[in-house]
Amino acid sequence: MKKPSVQFSAVLPRAVYAADPANAKGRRIGQPSTSERSPFQRDKDRIIHSSAFRRLKGKTQVFVAHEGDYYRTRLTHSLEVAQIARSISRVLGLDEDLAECLALAHDLGHPPFGHSGEDALKAVMEPFGGFDHNAQTLRIVDLLEGRYAEFDGLNLTWETLEGIAKHNGPLLTGKDKPEDLPWALRALEDWQRLELHTFAGAEAQVAALADDIAYNNHDLDDGLRAGLFTIADIEAQVPLVKEAFDDVRARYPGISEDRLIHEAVRDLIGYMVGDVLTESRARLEKYAPQSSADVRALDVPVISFSAGFKEREKPMRTFLFKNMYRHYKVNRMMGQAARVVTELFDLFIKDPDLLPTVMSERCDGPSGQKTARIVCDYIAGMTDQYAVNMHRKLFSVTGFLGPE
Repeated sequence: MKKPSVQFSAVLPRAVYAADPANAKGRRIGQPSTSERSPFQRDKDRIIHSSAFRRLKGKTQVFVAHEGDYYRTRLTHSLEVAQIARSISRVLGLDEDLAECLALAHDLGHPPFGHSGEDALKAVMEPFGGFDHNAQTLRIVDLLEGRYAEFDGLNLTWETLEGIAKHNGPLLTGKDKPEDLPWALRALEDWQRLELHTFAGAEAQVAALADDIAYNNHDLDDGLRAGLFTIADIEAQVPLVKEAFDDVRARYPGISEDRLIHEAVRDLIGYMVGDVLTESRARLEKYAPQSSADVRALDVPVISFSAGFKEREKPMRTFLFKNMYRHYKVNRMMGQAARVVTELFDLFIKDPDLLPTVMSERCDGPSGQKTARIVCDYIAGMTDQYAVNMHRKLFSVTGFLGPE
């Protein structure tokens, strides 16, 4: 595998196109700044100390959390994304704290049971404004976290909120209408100020690609170790991965399979990071943004994989979709998970008195619009195991009676 020629040890001073914490656009509710931490460091600390962040430990990526302690959860994935985002930002002279903050926050809105849980919530919430995990993340940090005396949510900076909303690109193009946005996003106070028609700053773009790098490689790792496919299976269909394994074998003849997988995944991550750095430097030189506002004003992202790499990566995405995300063992598990989410929702929306008192008091009756959203918030915040236990308690006589 020929890696891009990149000097990883070169650390640039803060680039002119980086987010500047000294000139951050502020918070919805004004708070005095401190000399000890930048605004983005405070945002990162608030995210780490949030209840939603801690619950990521019990939310799955692909496997349900109780299937094994080894497989990655949303928490370990978020930490891996943050590490990659910080490394890329350091080399490009971006604000590492903002990039890390956005990486740590990007999965806060995911419900239990991975994509199956999200699909189930989308289906049951369709008559009530829908469900979108990115919008739910904004709802969590702007409203649902209730830890601070002076405000609801985490009262994050504009730059962090913008990055959460737009890390995957603009949400409003020429043909889009505001009413097409996810309900949870439109429900935010003063959501228009997030400028949803533009790209986010470079740090958010870095966080988005760091997410791609992490989940592709770590799902490959988890899939191999779970026995969903073999090294030979993926080598036969994905040349990029075969090159990585061949390179490791050439460097370490007779290496054990466990170490072979680890070293190959390391090489793939390094290869992808190198491609992002090479392509992004070329784009930054071409467009020459002189501020973070200039980055947002462009009609293309400045942080990107190269076109050549995107073509090489396609077989890997196709393979993982077919052989991991649609593997019959995963389908069986996720089918059960979707049923848990759907049945909990149906029960709570028909009888909101079954909700915790602090939630039921805010409902507008059975099958009400407000009730549906409160039920959605409740279920989306559950860990895998909490949802399974709650379902057992409410739908099983054994669960109701408890242990002997």
